[in-house]
Amino acid sequence: MMQSEKQKHRWDDEVIKELCLANGVSFENIAQVGSEVSSLETFFSGFPRMVGLSFFPRLCQFTILGQDIKHIEGLECCPLLRELWVVQCHLTEISGLQNCLQLEKLYLYDNQICEITNLELQINLEVLWLNNNCITQIQGLNTLQNLKELNLADNNIEKIGHSLDPNVSLHNLNLSGNKISSFKELTLLARLPRLRELALKDPTSTSNPVCLLCNYATHVLYHIPGLQRLDTYDVLSKQVKEAAESTVMKKTMYYNMRVRTAQRKLAEVRLSLMEKKKTMLQLPGERIRTLNHTLKSLEGELSKVPASCEKSACTLEDGSAHSVEGSIDRSDQTTDISRDPAAEYKILSKIDALRERLVPWMRRLNEIEAWYERGLTQATNMMEYTVQFLLMELESVGNVRLEEGCCTDPWFTSCCDLLHSRFSHSDFKVHNIAGIKINRVIRIHNSALRLRFEDKLHTLLSKESISSQRNYRRRLEYLFYIADPEKNSERQEILSILEEGFKTTQQNKTLEREGAIPLSNSLSVAEQPRIEHALRQASQDESKHSTDTIHFRHGQIIVSKVFVGHSMPIREGDPLDRSTYPKAYSVYRDVDTKHGTAPSEERPNSTNTHTGPECGPRRRQWFVFDHELVLPEYIIYFQYITTGDQEQAHSKGIDETPSNDIILDREVLNMEPVLKPQPRLLSLDDNILLNVARADVLSEITVLNLHGNSLKELKEISRLTALQHLTISFNKFTHLDDISHMPNLKFLDASYNRLVTLEGLRRLGQLQQLDLRWNKLTKAREDTAVLRKHTPALLKLDTRFNPWIGSKTVRMTILGPLTTLTHLDDMMVTEEEAADAVLMAAGSKINQASLLAHSSTNTDRPRCLSLLSTAQLLCPLSPAPRGLTRELELDWTAKITVLNLDSQKISKLINLNELVNLRWASFNDNDISKVEGLDSCLKLEELSLNNNNISTLNGLSKLQLLNKLSLDGNQLSSLDASALERLPNLSFMSVENNCIRSVHGIQRVRSLLELYIGNNQISTSRDIYYLKGLTNLIILDLYGNPFVEKLENYRIYVVFHLPSLKALDGIAVEVTECESAKDMFEGRLTPDMVAEKLGHSNYTDIADLTLQSCSIRMVDLSPADLFCRLCSVNLDHNNLTSFSGLIYLPNIKALCLNYNHIESILPRRKAPLTNRQILFSKVHSSGYGRQSKGKGETGPLEPLMGSLEVLHLSNNGISNMATLQLSRLTNLKTLFLQGNEISQVEGLEGLHQLTELVLDRNRIKALAGNSFIAQNVLLELHLAENRIRELNHLDPLIELRKLFLDMNKLQDITELDKLEVLPSLTELSVIGNPVAKNSLHRPATVLRLSQLQVLDEVTVTQEERTRAETLSADPLSADPTCCQCPGASLPITVINLPGPLSLMPRNIPLRGMPIGGGLQNFMHGQDNLPSNVDEAQPHSTKYKNHRLGNAVRNGQADNTFRHARTTGSNLPTSGLLRYGNRVIITYPSQEQDSRFPNGGKPPLM
Repeated sequence: MMQSEKQKHRWDDEVIKELCLANGVSFENIAQVGSEVSSLETFFSGFPRMVGLSFFPRLCQFTILGQDIKHIEGLECCPLLRELWVVQCHLTEISGLQNCLQLEKLYLYDNQICEITNLELQINLEVLWLNNNCITQIQGLNTLQNLKELNLADNNIEKIGHSLDPNVSLHNLNLSGNKISSFKELTLLARLPRLRELALKDPTSTSNPVCLLCNYATHVLYHIPGLQRLDTYDVLSKQVKEAAESTVMKKTMYYNMRVRTAQRKLAEVRLSLMEKKKTMLQLPGERIRTLNHTLKSLEGELSKVPASCEKSACTLEDGSAHSVEGSIDRSDQTTDISRDPAAEYKILSKIDALRERLVPWMRRLNEIEAWYERGLTQATNMMEYTVQFLLMELESVGNVRLEEGCCTDPWFTSCCDLLHSRFSHSDFKVHNIAGIKINRVIRIHNSALRLRFEDKLHTLLSKESISSQRNYRRRLEYLFYIADPEKNSERQEILSILEEGFKTTQQNKTLEREGAIPLSNSLSVAEQPRIEHALRQASQDESKHSTDTIHFRHGQIIVSKVFVGHSMPIREGDPLDRSTYPKAYSVYRDVDTKHGTAPSEERPNSTNTHTGPECGPRRRQWFVFDHELVLPEYIIYFQYITTGDQEQAHSKGIDETPSNDIILDREVLNMEPVLKPQPRLLSLDDNILLNVARADVLSEITVLNLHGNSLKELKEISRLTALQHLTISFNKFTHLDDISHMPNLKFLDASYNRLVTLEGLRRLGQLQQLDLRWNKLTKAREDTAVLRKHTPALLKLDTRFNPWIGSKTVRMTILGPLTTLTHLDDMMVTEEEAADAVLMAAGSKINQASLLAHSSTNTDRPRCLSLLSTAQLLCPLSPAPRGLTRELELDWTAKITVLNLDSQKISKLINLNELVNLRWASFNDNDISKVEGLDSCLKLEELSLNNNNISTLNGLSKLQLLNKLSLDGNQLSSLDASALERLPNLSFMSVENNCIRSVHGIQRVRSLLELYIGNNQISTSRDIYYLKGLTNLIILDLYGNPFVEKLENYRIYVVFHLPSLKALDGIAVEVTECESAKDMFEGRLTPDMVAEKLGHSNYTDIADLTLQSCSIRMVDLSPADLFCRLCSVNLDHNNLTSFSGLIYLPNIKALCLNYNHIESILPRRKAPLTNRQILFSKVHSSGYGRQSKGKGETGPLEPLMGSLEVLHLSNNGISNMATLQLSRLTNLKTLFLQGNEISQVEGLEGLHQLTELVLDRNRIKALAGNSFIAQNVLLELHLAENRIRELNHLDPLIELRKLFLDMNKLQDITELDKLEVLPSLTELSVIGNPVAKNSLHRPATVLRLSQLQVLDEVTVTQEERTRAETLSADPLSADPTCCQCPGASLPITVINLPGPLSLMPRNIPLRGMPIGGGLQNFMHGQDNLPSNVDEAQPHSTKYKNHRLGNAVRNGQADNTFRHARTTGSNLPTSGLLRYGNRVIITYPSQEQDSRFPNGGKPPLM
């Protein structure tokens, strides 16, 4: 013993010598110098054990590298140690540090440590490196609150959990090279407020599986916004953080939209079921009503019999008086009139028969109700699964995706075939099951699980032989898994499997399950535990009778891809544990010898079969040990079909009723006695009351039966102070106001009326029984409050068959206040039930206890991917009561930031005044009728009031910080603009399932991003215009509003008007939809657009409509009757190609369409028609499909726009007048066509009323024979600035008064002679024509046209006419050298006139105008220009641009100018030429040829 100790001591000395040598310390003087050493280090060898440290009591830093050390020891004498390195050694545990309380840095990487332990006392530790060890779980760090740097890289950690929550000082965390695969684990790191550097895929380590998933970086940066470095990358940039925030916000919005879509589908299913239920209830309801009516009539007759029948009545009461519909308590009935005992017996017999007939009909009602509840429960269950799936997708940032299958998907069909092939009819024959129906198939896309499965499979196959690797597919199976029904957590288990996969062996053992995963290739084998559990539950709960004979009808099964690997049969008696079968991946048990299909890898319905003992093609139950080898791929929802279901499908459904029941009803109703119909009472007076009650005075009436009348009020009933029994069933009462102040009334039957409220009942202190069945009562709380106050003795109350709001809670709502009730709805009230109701009623007010129990003081919203409101996240519905056992602080209410009072039966918002810091509040599923009591909650950011009875938004105006507002399922009828405009920060608003008729007011909330307003009463499309101002709106839901169904092309209509939308009604807006919307609705003039432009929608008051430059290309002002007063329309400067919908306006008189692209009144049909032209194709008179006409040819087209008198079509690029179809405007009186490209006057055959025609600035060269064939009342014709050379075919214009031919190409004076065919012509202008250069053209024209009063805008005086006649008689009487006349060459002065041409005085005296050259020169046109000059110069591009650039631009200017010309005034001498708003006044000159000194061109303006 002594020898071994000495030997050990020598070894220790050698180690200490080595340590001293390595650190330059004298071993001989170690006792003296050791206390001065603060740092030691030893590398690679020479230090197998930690010895000799007692010589260094002041040691602060100790480094051991690459030694063969297995334990940390000998540090008891080093209390000042601050930094310890024990790396690349062989440590298996952490120990020996209990005395090192000053330790700040600990490096233990590259060892074999399996567990983090013994660090509880190291409270000063700041740096801990445990990387490259064998650690599987983070633990033992709870006390290290000063820890700043933690390195756990290259271990085997799968989960983070909440183990790091106490390490609030953690700044740097390295978890690279582990097995973390879930985003949920990374979310937990958000609890570390000071975390700045995080590594999950450090370059020196392998990546965690989670790093390979999509959106990994986005997820981390969103949840840890304070992070500065991620995986060695700098992420401090503001743009990076904002990108992550934006991505998460968009995903949250998207999934919130999809969740709402799923909830909306449930609402649709509920509505469909309700409609079907209503239809199914119609016949039973009618039969019950008929039977009850007869029953109550007989009971009324029976009440008149003497007391001899009381015994029989009591017998009936003791029997089934309270077990069937229609029974009443008649123990207090009295009689006045005697009856034949035989008649009494017949009445009683018939009453019994009627009650017997009520039994099957009531059973029928229960069956229908049960059918409805089953359907609704199943639909709700599917919706809840869908919502959970969507939340799973959101939380996994899309790495878990659940795809809904349909019959067009090959994998859907494969799954259906697989399940059908694994169903054996013989296995289910005992349950009368004939088959299965697949309702839904979900495909599971889980990136993390698939990567894990593939990695595990690759690892296993790499260890096997080449032949085994090639044949591995034969060991892949598609097997079924059913959640354990005994755990009552089926949904949670399924969701866990879909997200995280199957549990490990250790986890299964913890849950007291088998250590292996149970699977099967047979449906019956997999379903057996669930079926047995359902049958046991049904047998134990026999009290609840179910109409469904199959208690396990609906099921769900997970189809997984499984690598069974090396498998072997189960040895009976051995535990199902990996240790029992060390070489097997799985074990199996053969169930029977029946063969089935064995699937391949790719599709679950594969017919490939396995060979060998481990994979025989028979029904088997499998147990797989490794959860990584089971990959869930599909989940199938199905239901069992019974033989009865199949027969029902071929014969009758649940809503059909055997005709035998109706026959039996008729037989009973025809039994004796058959009561004769009595006259219905419409009102009451004293005589009627006395007659009905068979009494002498009113004070003696104790029983009154007014059943089966048409009464609506009982004004005289309160005078019957002795009345005890009153029956008013089967009347038309809507309220019971008249039944008041009746102190002796004990029984009241008001069934089968139309009661909507009990308000009005007063002082019925003795009332014991009240029957309110089959009315229209909806508000249980309000009506119960009336009964509580005015019927304190009430014992029996029947409220069945009323449309109660929240019908599931009506019973408890009634029992709470009415504590005296013994029977409710024909069921006895138990003591437990009454106590629960009282407790629920007591807890329905906001008080100190409820605030403490349902509030929180969190200051930050948790950064998690969830669709719950902040209040629901931070304050769950059932937390432990806070602060009830300790004394409260004075300002405890001021610290509350979160309040969640969902489903607390609250009727009023009170006691909230002191919650001044409240930020998030939820009051869903209560009975709140007003938004009040929130005036002090000025910091409120989120408010949820879903499913209440709120009818107005008043009470929100002071919540200026409000960001989210939800008021779904209330009674809102409008959106209060005065309240909404004071919510400048509101970005989310949901008001679905209300009664809103218009979105007017929402335009005030310009910050809105999301608006959910589906299932309301919005009926007009113009409400979309109120949303156009919401430029930030990206998500809109209008589904379920009436106008959605009525409006054609609703979706693209909304998309067009709200181009910023990204999603509409739960569906993303596609680019193609935007293009279609633009094509169909861009430039479409609708009533909504008119309302938007004018600021009101009083269409019937609009007389004039001006919408210039609005890019309108189509008019759709339908219905046209809305615009019955519209007389004038101005649509200048738009993009119309036809009159479009203007043709339907009934009273339009003036129409301005200048500067458009009009081609025709109606669009010319092109094949195929575009969507924009469908409207016109429906007009039978549009001429579609007809053969084209020749020029000038008129067809039998029906007239249009009979009220139109004035039409402006200038500057439309019209080239062909015939295609305009102007002849259809038969009442047209004024037509403006200036500034077009018309070359031929035609198509006016139907315009017999035309009095004024303007064709200036066109390309007309000649007039055809049919140009004016129908214009015999035309008074004014404008043909200025055309190319006319000849004046032919004017003879039909016998009433023409004014003719303007300025700036044409008339050269020969003889052309003016042709105007003699116009006998009524009083004004003529040929200014700017070559003929006007001839100085004699004026006297010649005056001489020829005897009625002419104005020529070239100069009045023809009598003196001038006399001189012309003189010249004609003696052409040589004048001196040609002094000849000056208005037609001579004149200098030109230009006067610019802004705007429309003002009237000019014409009383200017004319200068002397001697005419020279003789009449011969005048007649022969010696001053004519050469033809080539005339052809080229006036119509050159330069001249045309110059002239037209300043031309009159619209008909209004022309009218003004024309009015100026037609006044009786004189214009200045010689000429007044019009160039737009310029007037050129010419004066006489001695040089005749200097009229246009620029070679025939007008001077530059």
